[in-house]
Amino acid sequence: MEQLVINAEKRNTTGKKVNALRRAGKLPGVIYGHKVDPTPVIMDQKETTLVLNQATSSSIVVIKLDGKDISALIREKQKDFIRNSYLHIDFQAVSLTEIIRTAVNIELIGTAPAVKDYNGVIVEGLTSIEVEALPNDLPERFTIDISSLAEIGNSILVKDIVVSDKVTVLTPLEELVILVSSPAGEEVVAEGAENEPELINKGKEEEQED
Repeated sequence: MEQLVINAEKRNTTGKKVNALRRAGKLPGVIYGHKVDPTPVIMDQKETTLVLNQATSSSIVVIKLDGKDISALIREKQKDFIRNSYLHIDFQAVSLTEIIRTAVNIELIGTAPAVKDYNGVIVEGLTSIEVEALPNDLPERFTIDISSLAEIGNSILVKDIVVSDKVTVLTPLEELVILVSSPAGEEVVAEGAENEPELINKGKEEEQED
């Protein structure tokens, strides 16, 4: 992906007066973090919206402010969903030479055969995965192809995701990402769990025999 750039200016207007800036087509925000004191900023609403719509939670954006380029993550986006417009953006400045922690979004692609063949229901677990890496090594997203889910009970766990050796996954590896469940009213047995009830019952029988 090409570099994401946002032009910003320092903002002196605060409180209710900020609404006047929004009506004038401006978007307020704040930058804080690595070697940056919390700084209120103002940006062009249309220009910034185009960038925000391309960015993910792990995208590095470059904030041009007072002749300096500040590398940052988008930490919070406040949005007016009725008007479909952003209200306020929080940016966290980062060092490109220091490891940072952030969440990387999960994107599902493909079609699970179990849905078509057995009327399976897709159950999503995680929508993002917590990782550590240098800013420029962060993946934009984890793209997961679900076309391998051919049977009811098939699942994908965090440990099944291919990750660069430059990225450390912090989310527990056994966490569920996606599962194909049976239609409502039918029992589903997760992979690897078929023999568990039998073993438990066998243990109880042995206790009774003793």
